[in-house]
Amino acid sequence: MAGMRTSGTNDASGPAKRRADGLLAIAVIVAVWKLAASFVDLDIILPPPERVFSTIAELCTQERFFSALGATALRGLAAFAISMLLGLGFGLATGVSTRLSSFMAPVLTLVRATPVLAVILLALVWFPSDVVPVFSAVVMAFPVVVADVAAGVRSADARLIMMASSFGVGRWQTVMGVRLPSAMPHVVSAARNAMGLSWKVVVAGEVLSQPVRALGTGMQNARVMLETAEVFAWAAAGVALCAISDALFDALARRLSWPTR
Repeated sequence: MAGMRTSGTNDASGPAKRRADGLLAIAVIVAVWKLAASFVDLDIILPPPERVFSTIAELCTQERFFSALGATALRGLAAFAISMLLGLGFGLATGVSTRLSSFMAPVLTLVRATPVLAVILLALVWFPSDVVPVFSAVVMAFPVVVADVAAGVRSADARLIMMASSFGVGRWQTVMGVRLPSAMPHVVSAARNAMGLSWKVVVAGEVLSQPVRALGTGMQNARVMLETAEVFAWAAAGVALCAISDALFDALARRLSWPTR
């Protein structure tokens, strides 16, 4: 009984301890930031945290901020959805087919090795400003999803696959009934990584392509006006989107008992 009570206490204190550690880390970062800003003593280089926080509060009262936030969120979600759909299809196929895996390997390596900036600059030539961030994010996230899903498909228990084959189960039924369930932890991990990467690339694409409504456009305009505190504030909104998506994936993984790492 005592052992059971101890285990329950540890389970309950785990999330609380993680939250406390997270808050402590944030406090340390803000303290170091404040000290660095005091040392520099030049807001145009490094504004103090209180000025950035007040700028964030001011932006939150403006309609243009929420319009930009919504537009960036839609682009990020669109890039994520396209990356997952394409990545799942190609990941399943390359995980099952050794020949297709060998064919896709140099393609995926080439895409992964291509600098994000090069992709964005090419997209600026090919697409309208609203499409550039989405296209760039899909190109960057797609190889991540394919690699994770393919690894998950290959991790299926070989004995189960042999059993399915011996009972005359078709290849497609084996993929859906054995390989895909085994790959689900990898799929969740791929989704989380693709979502985080999508936010970063979408905002970077917006900085260069300058859509009418975008967090990246707000950052670029603030930089041109030398409003460094506002650059921090716009960037904080992008960080918030990434943090929210991470929290949602963690909650989903815990609910479904699928590890995300």
